[in-house]
Amino acid sequence: MDYQIRVKLKQGQIFFGPGVARLLRGIERTGSLHAAAAEMGMSYSKAWRILHTAEQELGFPLVDRRTGGIGGGASRMTARGQAFLERYERFERELNASAEHLFADCFGDLN
Repeated sequence: MDYQIRVKLKQGQIFFGPGVARLLRGIERTGSLHAAAAEMGMSYSKAWRILHTAEQELGFPLVDRRTGGIGGGASRMTARGQAFLERYERFERELNASAEHLFADCFGDLN
């Protein structure tokens, strides 16, 4: 027996979760929203939409974007975006660690 926890943040609507976090880490790694979306098998328009929704709900930009042209486009996380992502990942890690202990306490004798 096992369990699963998916951490999603909301303010009326869900605006941030594992998918947005993965997208941001992909942008950090590739320097491109398009490339990060492609790695996830997600359309660019969907990636842009979920990123835009998160930024609207938070009230600050997560990513600085430079549109394409001769040198091509680029994206990078803002300092506030990086800090927010780190807080989300910390919350997720600590919640999972607490859940492991609680699960073992409640169901450990059944495994």
